[in-house]
Amino acid sequence: MENKPLWTITGVLEWTKQYFANKGIENPRLDAEILLCAVLKCERITLYVHFDQPLSEEELTEYRGYVARRAQQEPLAYILGEKAFMKHSFKVNPAVLVPRPETELLVESVAKAAAGAGAASLLDLGTGSGAIIVSLLELLPQAVGTAVDISAAALAVAGENAEAIGVSSRLTLVESDLFAGLPAGQTFDIIVSNPPYIPAADIAGLAADVQREPRGALDGGSDGLDFYRRIAAGCGTWLKPDGLLAFEVGIGQAQQVAGLCRQAGLTVTALRKDYAEIERMVFATREGTYYADHLLEFTS
Repeated sequence: MENKPLWTITGVLEWTKQYFANKGIENPRLDAEILLCAVLKCERITLYVHFDQPLSEEELTEYRGYVARRAQQEPLAYILGEKAFMKHSFKVNPAVLVPRPETELLVESVAKAAAGAGAASLLDLGTGSGAIIVSLLELLPQAVGTAVDISAAALAVAGENAEAIGVSSRLTLVESDLFAGLPAGQTFDIIVSNPPYIPAADIAGLAADVQREPRGALDGGSDGLDFYRRIAAGCGTWLKPDGLLAFEVGIGQAQQVAGLCRQAGLTVTALRKDYAEIERMVFATREGTYYADHLLEFTS
């Protein structure tokens, strides 16, 4: 009887790196390491310290399953079932967009603005996994939040994340197309959104794993600005007169979105850049508000 080959950590990683590279995976070595860490329940440094450690048959079977899924361009976060955001791991699945690092800057700015103004009520439109509103409620223990999404499956994920992070008692989940399902007469101190902003014609050119994310969370209409128009227009009804509107935007959209906000009566606007020095956040308020007087404090 032939002995099966002994697969060590190093051997497995080298094989997977080449396999992923042949499949067009953008970061083949990193992805191989992340998946192996998930199987072995260890930190990446452990892979280097114990490079000659053999894998059990059970570990190899689980790892092969992960590798096969990643080779089909399934996002890493869906395979692992979670994505790090701020200081927590958020549950994610194919019903929600995978949270991105630049969105942490949006949360940081909104939290700083809300704390300074004493804002009590927050609305997150298109909440997805709930990463934005759940993080904000943890940072703002006196605040209450409403999370809106048109997808019941996405809201279920947001609810699980709120429960896990301990803010569910201060969060209301509403299945709705933007403002449509909110109670009449309700208004908010801050409305925040990272809405779909990819122009419809550009989706086919996105990275293959991004295309595996929900189209409804990507497609912003013909020019990518459909949701910004609708949200800005709704602020006359749903945003308090001294409130703040905060958006994440796509590359090259910041100036146009700021213009939409000004057209809607939120005449004081500011932009914030992401880690790559790209304008990715838009903040808008009315003249004479706390936010208008302190824009630079939370956008720089």
